[in-house]
Amino acid sequence: MIDRGITLGFSPRLASALVTATGQLDLAGYGFLRDGLLRVAADGPPGLIADVDGLMIGELSPTAVFPLVARRIRNWPGIPLTLVTRQGSHLRVFRREGVDRFVAVHGDVEAAERHQQIPARRWAQRKFARTDDAPELARAFLWDHITTWDVPELVCDAVLIVNELVGNALQHTTSRPELRLDLREGLLTIAVADENPHSPTFVERIHLRDPGIGLRIVADVAETWGSSRRWSGGKVVWATLAASCSGG
Repeated sequence: MIDRGITLGFSPRLASALVTATGQLDLAGYGFLRDGLLRVAADGPPGLIADVDGLMIGELSPTAVFPLVARRIRNWPGIPLTLVTRQGSHLRVFRREGVDRFVAVHGDVEAAERHQQIPARRWAQRKFARTDDAPELARAFLWDHITTWDVPELVCDAVLIVNELVGNALQHTTSRPELRLDLREGLLTIAVADENPHSPTFVERIHLRDPGIGLRIVADVAETWGSSRRWSGGKVVWATLAASCSGG
């Protein structure tokens, strides 16, 4: 991807997703770099590494983009961001701006992967066919894993979220909904990916028998929720629930 004077390259690795950024980091390219990193993170890699060795970072470059991305992806999908650079000028700017207090910086990709602080997690994923029983199958998939992971207190809210997110994907896209479940550090994340890039919108239900429960209820029961576009295309809509324990 190329825009605003910045080129982003993506390379999947076993222990991370590697984004190589080259060009000039300025205010014009800030949003493109931010959104590119967030899109790669939305595909759910174990960790995200940004190789910025070839990125021109000057004294006035908006380096706050890196702590911002790190903070967002720490919340969801719960992965670390690590920077790679061998440029002494980069390190001086990062130190002066306090970037290295929020984002780990290493000299090569291998070192970055070795030192990633990836939280322990339990994870499951399944793509469902576009059939009338897809929501029921998704609920069964959810139930099986919540039971295995020993977080039964989340069943009711989790079922509400799965019903809405899977139902929305079936109703508003032509995609097969892909359900992801992730339990880490006491947070259960329920995410549904589809191939439509448009973000979901609140739709009020006028009658109780209208399909779906509405994203407003998802927002009410979830600790936090959101929608993120994916590097691979489409989007993922996600919501998190807090467990009373870490679930192992």
